[in-house]
Amino acid sequence: MLASRMKVILNIDVPDLEVAVGFYRDALALRPGRRLFGGSVAEMLGASSPIHLLAKPAGSMATAQAGAARDYKRHWTPVHLDFVVDDLDVAVARAVRAGAKPEGGIGSFSWGRLATFSDPFGHGFCLLQLIGAGYDEAG
Repeated sequence: MLASRMKVILNIDVPDLEVAVGFYRDALALRPGRRLFGGSVAEMLGASSPIHLLAKPAGSMATAQAGAARDYKRHWTPVHLDFVVDDLDVAVARAVRAGAKPEGGIGSFSWGRLATFSDPFGHGFCLLQLIGAGYDEAG
């Protein structure tokens, strides 16, 4: 039976833990929490769910079953993180200063504004500024 409110923990594989901590701290105003598993995992706090940065070297196997090696060039995955911000222009400037790579301009929609990026490790993410009823405006 599932709990009435399931907790989500996000994990992001990175090849350089200290660079990743600095990026997510500076780009998204997250703050370092605990170091776990002998220092190979850094917990980042300040989002609605904890984000764990996992030190995983490039070329290491993602899983034995998948048979895929980690590659930190820009890659696409159907799963990515969206960070909701109060002021998109300020958040975009902060992310770029920290090393985020913009992947297009700022888009405007009935529900808000969106900017897409990749982090220094090739992971895509978005910054969102919701307006009005947010996604409820999309219909």
